[in-house]
Amino acid sequence: MLRGGARVGAGRPKGCSKFGEKTKPMRIPISMINEVTTFINNQCYQLPLYSSSVSAGFPSPADDHMSKKLDLNEHLIKHPAATFFVRAKGDSMINAGIHDGDILIVDRSIEATNGKIIIIAINGELTVKRLIKTHNKIILQPENSNYPEIEIKAEQDLMVWGVVTTVLHSV
Repeated sequence: MLRGGARVGAGRPKGCSKFGEKTKPMRIPISMINEVTTFINNQCYQLPLYSSSVSAGFPSPADDHMSKKLDLNEHLIKHPAATFFVRAKGDSMINAGIHDGDILIVDRSIEATNGKIIIIAINGELTVKRLIKTHNKIILQPENSNYPEIEIKAEQDLMVWGVVTTVLHSV
């Protein structure tokens, strides 16, 4: 009697998986199972991108040709290992287009240079402000005239968490 090895008729019939094609077993870290499953179930987050633009001025003739699929991860996240999301609270950055409840995409790998909008911890408290560097001082500037500038003092405990690259804002 033979033991082990492939048996005729054993296993799933070819093409009967939920993908409708052959699959391949693969090892992934346990900590990434949810992310990989979500990625597969959402078909890589690729959504239709139409070749026509939408006029924000005068109406123009519609063109309904889809040019390709758009992967939002590829479009919005340049450095995945250094990127995180945080929700904005308050209205101090309203004139920069950051509203209460918006989701900010923050990249830790980008240098916090003059004029960038950054997430920074000041004495343990997080805030989002525009970084202004002059020859003799550093200022965290709100984008709402109802709020004062924050001048950074040498004795303050600071930690830059990253640079805001994108604001996800519902309309």
